[in-house]
Amino acid sequence: MKPLQISPETALKLSKSLNLPLEQIMHMPTPVLLRKLAEAEAQENTK
Repeated sequence: MKPLQISPETALKLSKSLNLPLEQIMHMPTPVLLRKLAEAEAQENTK
């Protein structure tokens, strides 16, 4: 599987917001990443 096609800055922001290592973000399948982003946004909206 090839790494995600995102900029390094975006990868760093995702890593910080999802509290995951950068390497894990870069090699995460797109559907899984989208699901985690949706979960993080839903959690932030409930605060």
